[in-house]
Parts: sequence; structure tokens; C-alpha cells
Amino acid sequence: MTISALYDLFLQCSGISTDTRNIGKDSLFFALKGASFNGNTFALQALEKGAKYAVVDEAIYATNDKIILVKEVLSTLQQLANFHRRTFDIPFIAITGSNGKTTTKELVNAVLEQKYKTYATKGNLNNHIGIPLTLLAITRDVEIAIIEMGANHQEEIESYCQYTEPTHGLITNIGKAHLEGFGGIEGVKKGKGELYDYLLAHNGKVFLCTTNETLVQMSKFKDPITYPKPTNFYTCQFIDAQPYIGLQAEDGTIVPTHLAGAYNFDNIAVALCIGKYFGVDAIAANRAIAQYDPQNNRSQITKTTHNALVVDCYNANPTSMKAALESFNGMQAENKVVIVGDMYELGNESAAEHAAIGTLLATMQFEKILLCGKEMSAAAAILDNRAFHFANREALEIWLKENPIQQATILLKASRGMALEKLMGWL
Repeated sequence: MTISALYDLFLQCSGISTDTRNIGKDSLFFALKGASFNGNTFALQALEKGAKYAVVDEAIYATNDKIILVKEVLSTLQQLANFHRRTFDIPFIAITGSNGKTTTKELVNAVLEQKYKTYATKGNLNNHIGIPLTLLAITRDVEIAIIEMGANHQEEIESYCQYTEPTHGLITNIGKAHLEGFGGIEGVKKGKGELYDYLLAHNGKVFLCTTNETLVQMSKFKDPITYPKPTNFYTCQFIDAQPYIGLQAEDGTIVPTHLAGAYNFDNIAVALCIGKYFGVDAIAANRAIAQYDPQNNRSQITKTTHNALVVDCYNANPTSMKAALESFNGMQAENKVVIVGDMYELGNESAAEHAAIGTLLATMQFEKILLCGKEMSAAAAILDNRAFHFANREALEIWLKENPIQQATILLKASRGMALEKLMGWL
């Protein structure tokens, strides 16, 4: 079946389904494969549960005219997503970077929806499956699409651009994330820079942070849309982060936020820059930033019965960990405690990067330093008796039960797999 013919069937359906545990009525089911499952085996079950059609890539499962046989299910999903994307003549803004992608995406969406009907990536659907699903969820009334692109190896962003075809884009920053997959920091630059390469080759527009020397050096654009310095396209000024970021917008308005961490200033600045570029009223844009409330353990400040928690444990890498610690160190608060856990996917650099965090912590004055995870033993070796080290989260939980922390401001930061948010019940 051609992609054009499959698209005609897609238009008859209510949307896309990929999991028989959550089948949408009259949806188009794609039988994706994983390391431990074969979606083809669930095609009939998907139809029985309400799917209108199912797409498979093994002939043995194409047992009736509601089951469509293709060469490869995943690539077909991506091709269908591209076919759908090409029916739109609207801005498609791609967002990638080592840190802050999701927060930036949410801020950009909050600003743009003050004037436009927008559609932005939901949750963490920012990979080779999530991006096609995002594209296929865009409805005819959408005026601007905002697509988040995650990556952990080279040529990944390039592949996403081929079927997303962004017209505008930005890289939040370049940091020491997924070093194992990218092959070092230069590999990160090359991998994330694939967005710049695509936009350059297709006359796209880029939003460029002129205070980020790495991004400025990577940019080959003649007319980037710049922020946040004076004389840039959009100008705003950081005031403080005590504990939330305050800034002065271009129109002189002092804008309070609910975002902790000075590192989020650039994410706010680009959202306001994009708002100005697309003609969003400045007052409405400033209001959107002031009202934005972070979710999903990203730069959130939460009050418990006994403590104030700075929860930034959705993910971590050496760059974001350093930024979080420096911001927390500069925060005006009594009895500050840090709970930091392992940073994943660092490959051969893991021991050195964790030790570097120990060296950084040794320069800071915190009431307590609690290190969690096998890799954090390298940081513990640097800090010696100035920190408590726990082999895993469960051991730290036991310690917290026996040694309750009260009247403190506590930072929680680690990679997603550490699930440090599960400690919140003991804080």
C-alpha cells in the first residue's frame, strides 16, 4: 500500500494507537516492535478492542482486509507523519539541546498560545516514535507546531528533521549529556548541530542565544533571530533567582516567575523572543511567563510539612548538575542540603565527571551533602567525611527515616533512573 493510500485510511480514523492496553476507538494501530515484544502479534487484538485498521510488517499476521501489510512498521509510521506534515503550511518550530528542552517547549507554547492555536509535543514524546506520533496528532486548526527533539547519538536529529521539516528552530545549549552515545562533547556539538545544518540547507530561521559562546560559534546563519542582550532582536535582563527567577522584559516590565534556577533564564528569554517574532502582544507574553507553573520534577519548588524542596530530578548530566548546584549555592536560604544522585550515559567519562562534581561540592557551603548511587562514589572519594554516600536510593531512604531532616531547603538532582522524587515522602 502506498503512503498516499494509507493516509486516506488514516483520515478515516480517530488517531494513532501503538499499545493494545490503550486502544482508541476507530484508531489506526501500528504494530511496533520492541526489544521484548512484537506488535504484529497484537494486530487482531487491536481490532477487537476498537481499532479501525492495523498496520503490520509480517505477512503471517495480515489475516483480513482490516490488517495492512507494509515493509516495515516504524519507517511507515515516520513516512505517514511526513506526509501529514506536508499538508500544512504553518511554522514548525524544532527545539533540541542538552538541557532545558521540555521547559523551553512549554514556555514557548505558553507564550505563542496567547495569539495562536498551537500544538506542542506532549510529555516526553521526543524520540523516533514520539515525534511521528506528535506530527500525526496535529489537527487542521493548528497555526504553529512546536516539536521537541531529544537525541543520544549522532544523525538522530538529522533523521527527525527529514520527516518533521522544521521551518524554525533553536538549540537550548550544548552540554555533557549522553557522552557515551555521542562520543564526547564534540560529538554532542555535531549531533545537536544537525538542526542548524537542516535549517541552513532549507532557508529556515534560527533563534540564537548570543550569550552562549558555543552556540554562536556553531551558528553559520547570516540573520539569526537573537536574544537576550541589548541590540539583539529581543532584549531582557536577569534580576535574580531568590528562589524564583525574576527578570526585566523588553518593555521594562518586571516579570516574576515560578521557575527556580538561574539556568532557566535563557529558556524564558527565547520564549519571549519567539513571542515577539510571531507578533504576540508583549503584555500577554509577559503574563504567560509569570503564570507558567513547572511540572514533572523540573525546577519545581515544593513545600512539605518540614522542608522546602527544590525538585530538579527529572534528569541530569554534568552540565545541568553543575548549573543546578551553582544556582542552589547562590540561593538565599538557611540550612541548605543537597541530595544528588548518579548521572547516566557518561561512558568512560563517568568516574571523572562524578569526581568533578565532588570537587565542585567541596567549594560550596552546605549543611549536608547526601550522595546516592554507585557512580557517586567518585564524588564521595573527593569529599571524604564532608558527605554521606549511599549505594542506592533505598539505603538513603532508610537513613532519612532514622535521621529526619527538618527546617531545611533541599535540592534533589539526579538522572531519571535514580527516581529521587521517591524520597520526597521522607522529606
